[in-house]
Amino acid sequence: MNDLLPLWISLAVLLLAGLGFVGVSASRRSKTLPPAERRAEIEDARTDDEDATRPAGATDVLDLPPTETEVGVDPDVAAVPEVVVDVPEPPAGRLVRLRERLARSGSPLGARLLAVLSRDNLTEDDWDELEETLLLADVGAGPATELIDTLRTQVRVQGVKDPASVRAMLRSALVELVDPTLDRSLSTSATTTDGVKVPAVVLVVGVNGTGKTTTVGKLTRVLVADGNEVILGAADTFRAAAADQLTTWGERVGVETVRSFKDGADPAAVAFDAVKTGKERGVDVVLVDTAGRLQNKAGLMDELGKISRVITKEAPLTEVLLVLDATTGQNGLNQARVFAEVAGVTGIVLTKLDGTAKGGIVVAVQRELGVPVKLVGLGEGPDDLAPFDPEEFVDGLLQG
Repeated sequence: MNDLLPLWISLAVLLLAGLGFVGVSASRRSKTLPPAERRAEIEDARTDDEDATRPAGATDVLDLPPTETEVGVDPDVAAVPEVVVDVPEPPAGRLVRLRERLARSGSPLGARLLAVLSRDNLTEDDWDELEETLLLADVGAGPATELIDTLRTQVRVQGVKDPASVRAMLRSALVELVDPTLDRSLSTSATTTDGVKVPAVVLVVGVNGTGKTTTVGKLTRVLVADGNEVILGAADTFRAAAADQLTTWGERVGVETVRSFKDGADPAAVAFDAVKTGKERGVDVVLVDTAGRLQNKAGLMDELGKISRVITKEAPLTEVLLVLDATTGQNGLNQARVFAEVAGVTGIVLTKLDGTAKGGIVVAVQRELGVPVKLVGLGEGPDDLAPFDPEEFVDGLLQG
């Protein structure tokens, strides 16, 4: 018996140790309850009326304090920035720059004319020099002869000698040559047919490299600045980046662009969709860009005619603007003739006018087509497109 005593003691110790471990584990898993006094306070807070009206099986809804962040919202994620829309410069404020840019272009036309006319006792050689100066400035043979005849008469009758009188005489003759009587306003007023608002539709055409799509973007800013609601039509489906470029111009001033994401899409269909969308949205102006094309490519010119015909099924064309590069001179006239025949051009947009040392193309193209120069490009800035003003133009030439 004494021999078994150590064994029994060992078993007892092991048993007690096991019971202690189980007790500790159970206490860790057990839920801590509030004190009995707190439970009694909660129960006593309920009134007899609440107990009477409380339906069986109802549960309590506890108002928990608000958390710092809502579920599903990451407070570290930055808010999407708002789209910043440009406010274009009013067109009236751009007219002053026309004269300034022309004066800085280094045009020799005004200076040479003034130098010759200021000579004493003008000879035939002097008049020939004047005519040559006008021809080199791309004025054209007909307008040049007309101006020389006018100046001859005024010099003979008035006998002007002093520089101020010579300048005034030349200015008057040049302004008359540019013809301030032509209507240079843009037809951008919407109409109403059978109670439906029909937007003005402006089609922009031209050859490659004249800055046509950029001009459309700048014209959009002119129209928006005048308070018009505009939709753009990206009908230049041949140049890959044209639609993206036009869309960017539109987004800057909050204007939507109707376009196709299919390469080589039918430009007439895109133009039609743009006009249709414009009617549905009730906008004031639909401005349609077209692909640049050479005037001697019959297929492309026929396509331009198709675009015009398709558009008129939805709304009348109110303007067809031909974009010409002022630096191309007389070659621009060859382009203008063909476009006028195919598309019925109603106005000219002269780009890069500030970069030419000539400027006579203004007179020549108006005489050739019988349509006015309505807008001129003055530089690289987004608001460097201005309505053409004959007097500001002539003043700029004479200050050059």
